This record gives sequence, C-alpha cells and structure tokens, in this order.
Amino acid sequence: MYRATTRGIQITVTPRFLAERSSAEDDRYFWAYTIEIVNAGPITVQLKKRHWKITDARGQMQEVRGPGVVGEQPPLAPGERFEYTSGVPLTTPTGLMVGSYEMQSESGERFEVAVPAFSLDSPHGKRVVH
Repeated sequence: MYRATTRGIQITVTPRFLAERSSAEDDRYFWAYTIEIVNAGPITVQLKKRHWKITDARGQMQEVRGPGVVGEQPPLAPGERFEYTSGVPLTTPTGLMVGSYEMQSESGERFEVAVPAFSLDSPHGKRVVH
C-alpha cells in the first residue's frame, strides 16, 4: 500500500499482479491497482483530470492524460471517499507508476494532488538487494 496527502486529499494505492492475465512466455504482464481518494480537507472538490507516468523495467516511459478516472469525475465533500480499480499492462515483469489528479474546488480553483509512486512487481522479476 502506498499513500500520499496533498491539501487534505489522501490518495492510497494498492497494486496487485494478475497472474491469470499475464504470460511470461509472451512478455505480457498485467496489474490491477485500487485507488482510494479521501477528502480529509474542509472544502468540496471534484476530480477533473488524471496524469500517469508508467515506466517499465527497460526505462521506457509512457504518459497517460485524460478526463476523470474510469469514466467519472467524482465530487467529494469533506469526509467523503471514492474508490476505483483499474489496470495496466507492461511487456516487462516489473515497473513503476506515478501520477497526479487535477482537482477543482467549489470556488473554481484548480490544483494538483499527488498520486504516490508505486511499484509494479511480479514473481517473474529479478530481485536485487542493495
């Protein structure tokens, strides 16, 4: 589990490797990740956009930008939470994701909320101890 808080918006990420959707022989690895967004702040906000940086074990990075998450732009009043699950495929057995959400307050102010970097690990990856 990975967690970050920005301006009272707490983001918790729980990734999990999906062996049933992956094939080491075909260099196809798939993870699901569940994200919980909690508004621990004093104002209502709405998630407007997402931005992801996804890096595989070869250092190849792809960026994903778009409106909302899983087709939604959820508003969150103080104390409310929103949870969703999505997925990511890679051609390497390990990787890393990091991102941000653009939120908008009731007054129209837009601000970035950090999604903590999280590791995409499979049983097929090399383990290195430093």
